[in-house]
Amino acid sequence: MHDLAGEPAPDFRLKDQHGRAVGLADFRGRRNVLLMFFPFAFTSVCSGELRAIQQELDLFQDEDTQVLAVSCDSMHALRAFSDAEGLDFPLLSDFWPHGVVSRAYGVFAEDKGCALRGTFVIDRRGTVRWTVVNGLPDARDLDEYRKALSAL
Repeated sequence: MHDLAGEPAPDFRLKDQHGRAVGLADFRGRRNVLLMFFPFAFTSVCSGELRAIQQELDLFQDEDTQVLAVSCDSMHALRAFSDAEGLDFPLLSDFWPHGVVSRAYGVFAEDKGCALRGTFVIDRRGTVRWTVVNGLPDARDLDEYRKALSAL
């Protein structure tokens, strides 16, 4: 996997769980972005991770930073997942063309057909400032994100 730190973040536009188009460029010049790829909605590790972000959303999302979570699930599955978990941030569907954004960030698992647990902190200029990729069964350390965001 190619480390994108220090490079321009690949731009994208995907539908969120409500069918709204959300693009990385929408935040350029205005907000930093915490971009999280996750394998599958409704799985235990993914549910736990996104629940933890929601519980501490005020630490990750504010006037300076936007949280965006991406999976290869359909928009409809993400809506059901978001409603079930009470998630108040965009869940973006990389369903079709399948995994195109996950591939652009180097986190698509070809053998599984899903995104790996990749996390990217992108500054207002659209530059990737920090990245980490965890294995499919390995939950992320939210303290690492806080440190990376506070360094911006």
